[in-house]
Amino acid sequence: MQEKKYYINIGKATDLKNPEERTIYRIFEIIPGALVWLTLIGMVLLSWILPVFAAFFIIAFCSFWLLRTTHFAIHLAAAYLKMKKNLKTDWLKKLDNLRKYPANIADKIDDWQDIYHLVVLPMYKEDLKIARGTFKALLNCRYPKEKIIMVFATEERGGEQAKEVAEAISKEFGNKLYKFLVTVHPKNIPGEIAGKGSNETWAGRQAKEKIIDVLKIPYENIIVSCFDIDTQVFPQYFSCLTYYYLTSSDPTHCSYQPIPLYLNNLWEAPFFSRVVSSCNVFWQMLQQQRPEKIVTYSSHSMSFKALVEMNFWQTNVVSEDAGIFWKSFLFYDGDYKIIPLHYPVSMDSCAAENLWQTVVNQYKQQRRWAWGSEGIPYLLFGCLKNKKISLVKKFRHLFLLVEGFWAWGTNAFLILCLGWLPLFFGGEEFNTTVLAHNLPIITRNLMTIAMLGLLTCIIISTLLLTPRPQKYSRWKSLSMIFQWACFPVTFILFGSIPAIEAQTRLMLGKYMGFWVTEKVRKDF
Repeated sequence: MQEKKYYINIGKATDLKNPEERTIYRIFEIIPGALVWLTLIGMVLLSWILPVFAAFFIIAFCSFWLLRTTHFAIHLAAAYLKMKKNLKTDWLKKLDNLRKYPANIADKIDDWQDIYHLVVLPMYKEDLKIARGTFKALLNCRYPKEKIIMVFATEERGGEQAKEVAEAISKEFGNKLYKFLVTVHPKNIPGEIAGKGSNETWAGRQAKEKIIDVLKIPYENIIVSCFDIDTQVFPQYFSCLTYYYLTSSDPTHCSYQPIPLYLNNLWEAPFFSRVVSSCNVFWQMLQQQRPEKIVTYSSHSMSFKALVEMNFWQTNVVSEDAGIFWKSFLFYDGDYKIIPLHYPVSMDSCAAENLWQTVVNQYKQQRRWAWGSEGIPYLLFGCLKNKKISLVKKFRHLFLLVEGFWAWGTNAFLILCLGWLPLFFGGEEFNTTVLAHNLPIITRNLMTIAMLGLLTCIIISTLLLTPRPQKYSRWKSLSMIFQWACFPVTFILFGSIPAIEAQTRLMLGKYMGFWVTEKVRKDF
């Protein structure tokens, strides 16, 4: 099946040997950036040529955003309450009360404790204390440790530092889990890019060969969780995950997505970094309420059986997290979905040794995330080749994916900047109209009301705060509220601009590599 579905392993246009297919894929790569630039340039031209039409479009767009933020606030509050409920639930007790298992794995399972968890933890050059925090959290989880297999996936590129960290972690934690394997991903493997996906794939194959196949554990009995090196699980994560896996109608054809909370270094991260992290948290919480729109992100889990059938993650893409969902969707002919866990994991906000380096790192991180637009040509080409997926599913996923990246690149400018363009370019004839006089008033009022939705974000971000470290004064707590005053600037600087750059690079064929976000914790 892998040979027939060769298109599921394509990373970019140049990977295709057929000139006609390469041209089609290249056209698809141009689409995301072209849509963004056509929108931005089109608004300028429209404000000059047809200022009245542009003004009405801006009013309609602002009205749309008012409705959207209201919808956002309602779902965000619901997602928060659901997460709090799941945090309080005794998932081991719920597992003990299970009497029926999914039909397609029932013959392999007599009890929930037949389920093993394979944790793949890729690392590059991160500090020992980052990895140690992750392992300590893992040992605090309530799931039986004799059912957890750990693969500590290091990189040959990491040099002596990675080797020393792996040795220290292995010595401290290696005998506290069922199986512990350290892998070293070789550098410069042909066809791969240096990135998380290639390291994960090497680690997954090593675990299969050296542990799982040797022990003859059925693949259906294994849930694989791929975490970032800074991902710290809450105590009942694996119990919650196991419950959702065993209550799914088809657990093999599902991925399982937790909510990422950036709490590990929240108090020491700069204000703008906290705002960016919080916005990402809110977006992921919102997506949990809309499972038909959610895509795997960062730390996530899935069936090991599905992973083996697809030959693991792609090794030639930057966005391997969302990429594994699209690969699964195409491989299983559309029969694949995400199950939201409504349960969190904790990660690091962007922080560096100094403020300026944090600004640079935050921008690069957002640009790398925005490079997820590489999924648009991938899905377009895959849907073109795969005739078994229904047109409805194809259209829904393509529309949501394209609209999401288009909005990422354009909406901040449309909301905060372009509303004044008809006044600047409309000329004297337009500026003397009642519409021109009222345009800034109308848009300001609409956006002011819409910004009230920000109150929901402020309240929930405050509720999510960990206890304030003693070294910080109460003023630090107040700064957690006042930081939201920088939201408009953050919205553009760390939102639209890196998204525009990433999609423009894709449009021009200037392909990006994987940039590893620096992990710094001063208060550990």
